[in-house]
Amino acid sequence: MADTQSDADKIRNKRLAKLGAQAPLQPPAAQDTSSSSKVVAPNAPASASTSSTSQGSSASKPPQVSSTTLSSQPPQGSLKLSSQPGSQGPNGPAKARGPSPTQHSQSPATLKRPRPAESKPSSSESPESWEDKQLSNIFRLSLDPSKKQDHMGRHLEFVGGVKSELEEQNAPLLLNNGLLDQAILEAASAQTKRTPIEYLLGCWKRVISALRLAKTKSSGPRTDVLKEAKRLCMSWCIFAFTMPDMFGRDQPASNPLVEHLLVDQDDDRGICHDFLLEITSRFEEDESAKAMMVEAAEEMSQHLARTTMNGNYKPYVLAMRNLVRYPPLVNAIVTSPKFLPSDVPAATIEVDTFMGPLFQISPLQKEVTINYFSSPKTRDQRYIINAQNALRLTLRTHQTDLLDITNHIIKTSKEAREKLLDWFALCVNANHKRRALQVDRTKTSSDGFMINVTTCLDQLCEPFMDATFTKVDRIDVNYLRRTPRVNIKDETKINADQSTSDAFYEQSVDGQSNFISEIFFLTLAAHHYGNEAVNQTLSQLDKEIKHLEKQVASLEVDRPKFANNPAQLAMFDKAVKKYKDRIDEGLSFKYTVQGALLDDQIQTRSMQFMRYVMVWLLRLVSGNQTFPREPIQLPLPEEQKDVFRCLPEYFLEDIVGNFKFIMRNMPHIMTSTQSDELIVLCITFLRSSEYIRNPYLKSGLVTIMFHGVWPSYGKSKGVLGDLLNSLPFATEHLLHSLMKFYNEAEHTGANSAFYDKFNIRYEIFQIIKCIWSNTIYRENLSVEAKVNLEFFVRFVNYLLNDVTYVLDESLSSLKKIHTLQEQLNHSKDIDEQARTEKSEALSEAEGKARSYMQLTNETVAMLKLFTEALADSFTKPEVVQRLADMLDYNLDAMAGPKSNDLRVQNAVEYGFKPKILLAEIIDVYLNLGKKDSFVLAVARDGRSYKPENFDNATKILKNFGLKSPDEVKRWVALVEKFKKAKELDDQAEEDLGEVPDEFLDPLMFTLMEDPVILPSSRNTIDRATIRSHLLSDPNDPFNRVPLKIEDVLPNTELKQQIDAFKAEKRGNRRGSPDAMDTT
Repeated sequence: MADTQSDADKIRNKRLAKLGAQAPLQPPAAQDTSSSSKVVAPNAPASASTSSTSQGSSASKPPQVSSTTLSSQPPQGSLKLSSQPGSQGPNGPAKARGPSPTQHSQSPATLKRPRPAESKPSSSESPESWEDKQLSNIFRLSLDPSKKQDHMGRHLEFVGGVKSELEEQNAPLLLNNGLLDQAILEAASAQTKRTPIEYLLGCWKRVISALRLAKTKSSGPRTDVLKEAKRLCMSWCIFAFTMPDMFGRDQPASNPLVEHLLVDQDDDRGICHDFLLEITSRFEEDESAKAMMVEAAEEMSQHLARTTMNGNYKPYVLAMRNLVRYPPLVNAIVTSPKFLPSDVPAATIEVDTFMGPLFQISPLQKEVTINYFSSPKTRDQRYIINAQNALRLTLRTHQTDLLDITNHIIKTSKEAREKLLDWFALCVNANHKRRALQVDRTKTSSDGFMINVTTCLDQLCEPFMDATFTKVDRIDVNYLRRTPRVNIKDETKINADQSTSDAFYEQSVDGQSNFISEIFFLTLAAHHYGNEAVNQTLSQLDKEIKHLEKQVASLEVDRPKFANNPAQLAMFDKAVKKYKDRIDEGLSFKYTVQGALLDDQIQTRSMQFMRYVMVWLLRLVSGNQTFPREPIQLPLPEEQKDVFRCLPEYFLEDIVGNFKFIMRNMPHIMTSTQSDELIVLCITFLRSSEYIRNPYLKSGLVTIMFHGVWPSYGKSKGVLGDLLNSLPFATEHLLHSLMKFYNEAEHTGANSAFYDKFNIRYEIFQIIKCIWSNTIYRENLSVEAKVNLEFFVRFVNYLLNDVTYVLDESLSSLKKIHTLQEQLNHSKDIDEQARTEKSEALSEAEGKARSYMQLTNETVAMLKLFTEALADSFTKPEVVQRLADMLDYNLDAMAGPKSNDLRVQNAVEYGFKPKILLAEIIDVYLNLGKKDSFVLAVARDGRSYKPENFDNATKILKNFGLKSPDEVKRWVALVEKFKKAKELDDQAEEDLGEVPDEFLDPLMFTLMEDPVILPSSRNTIDRATIRSHLLSDPNDPFNRVPLKIEDVLPNTELKQQIDAFKAEKRGNRRGSPDAMDTT
């Protein structure tokens, strides 16, 4: 044969060559097996040794047929078409001479199929008649041209060629397995109303039914007849699928098996379980059968690649789900080059790989989103919810099918499992760009595809995610150091730079990773590039839609300009329509994504996986392998494990993102057991915040708890509030953890750090308000404040900074609003342009006031709570004067002569409630009023302390009933205390007279109490002043060299001089006849 021929042509020619010579129709005779072809014919028995017998010899044995000997090769012998009248061939009247089981001639005496001696047919029916009857019923054949229907009225195919051959050899007109090859070929070729394949599939189902009815305890000759008929039927089915030209049919453009796989198994045209079981068992000896089945599966996959959820995808998915139940076929599919082609870009994984098309079927496909949410702006909420529920149900069903397919592949063999894990790894590794700030959708896989991948992996994790974490220790911490499937090289690490990480992972670890570890790390990566990336897309989509709506609104303003020019108006409408269409597409996609993600089942499963991740991480960092049975000890060890430091940051980021999404959108699915570990995780990494480098990742932990205490679903303290107030781990560590991160938020390192810190601290305030009523927290706080004074003073300093800033910004905005409202309401001569400018300025000031007043109210409320609990910390020398100055300044603004400047229209709209704000500021005074240092600091405020302001405040309290009589009484006594302190302080200053410059603090210009020398600049400054400075700035104020309070040196000599100066002045004053006691 020419070398240029294709493999398929070689196979076809080889098969057809074996049909080239004519041989008489006869049953197999004994022959030398070495003379037969290596390719077993459909009618060749499993045992080649048979006895040559004469007709009617009851002692002879037939060929021993074995159902396990399977082949799809063509019959040995010849195929001769005769022109005798009365016969019907595939192309017109002809006599088809069927293939002979051997190439040897035999006498007509051997035409009857020999029967075994031990066979005992019924007295009423001979074995030959029984065989003829069975084969006629199974293959719907007739040797009588007048008999066109059976007794049930079903059509029978007259096989004239077989009849003629029997007549020529004077043989009885009875069918037997030796005649089946020619009979099947003749009958299948003669089909006009159906294809040969359809005819043969019907025969197959009938022979299977006959075999089931013929069940016996031991294999008998009748069963052997049916088994041989079954074997021959399968072989000819394979011919019909692979070589339709044998039956006079053209080669179809697509695999003919596909359409039959899509039909229900009970249909005559459908492929049943027995067929697939039989054909897959032939794979080892028949490559054509294997190639045919693999090609059919791949063709169905490619059809799905061109289909959406709007189309007829379900039969293909169900067919795939059926095929993967046959291990030989699965093993063949996964070894095909098309299962996992090399160098597949991310954007084409879902169409160019075998599994991809199955996972790309999703409601997030563009055509499907429009189908579910056409004209989205016109749809009411009920319609949207109903559509999302329908979408959710459809997606769940499809994801169940995907899990079933995936599970069967995994369980087939180790090779199949490894190939599927490689495919999942490709899905995540190729899609790193999905987490970029600007995502190019043409270079990444689709959102719907990645959601399906993530959900499927979540479901694969379920078997090992038990409630008691018995298998969490099977997750190998060294997985990422064993040439892992997941590529983490370029990922940001939790607390290590790139060089440290590279050095760590270069030290590979021996051993082989188990399946649990493989699927665990793949699922984590899938969440990062899948669901969490979609959450990010959803947030960006909201911004894009709002931007487009603003553009449409700005365009509509110009519509009157084109009203009188139809051509320009048409162009204008066309431009506006483009924007509106993009808005509709965006809204449709948004509603669809929400429908897919806001699924209780999907998110509960995802949350369960994240719970396992949390426990694994906490055991890793703490070394406590019994957690959560035994609590973690805080703070964590100072020395961090490299294996944790070098983990990808998304290990924590996925947890934070997942629970932030759940807390914001569906907190009702949270359970107490999941909440326990979540709270422990948040507190642990806030308390030992040095374990995490990214401040925004830590702020995400605060955000989770913030949303967890937000009132929802009838719970006044949210889904986490009660646990935060009852969990011993929380009552011991939460408050300290929040205060520590409050301090750290001062420096996030980002360009937006100044504004970020207010958002972070606002969330911290809400959590503290939720737990403040619990006395255990306040008692622990008081005890710790005495032990860790430096920490608490720093917290107080930042709190004062915030109160000072937000109060000043809020009141300044209100004053500006007051001025602009006055000008707009009472200035009649103002021109239109000026009015427009002032209106815009007013709108800007109103927005600023709303923002800052919200922060002001929360910050002042926190100041009130903490001054009550930590009075000592607020009255330390380094902070007390700043606190007093701030309070006096704002009291002057609210109760002084310029308080009318804060009168604005609709004050409540901005969150400004002046009476409440004044009452809370007075509460701060009362909380600290017992501290002499605070009283003196108020009196020494030379800028804002004005006794009349305090008197005015007293009147307001009484007139509006803002305080109880007891509180008013305390306030009046405190005001008098301030006045007396002021008098005494003024007298003391007068007694000192002119103070030498060297005794004055260089920054505050006050007499130093405890002078110290700064080590680098060698300047002398008061200890309280430098302590206050270092709370906000860790550098020497004179040369910007880093400085710690522990490094300053006491200036003992200067202190002695100052003390002597003060003693001298006091002594001089006491000797004066007008001396006044100022002690």
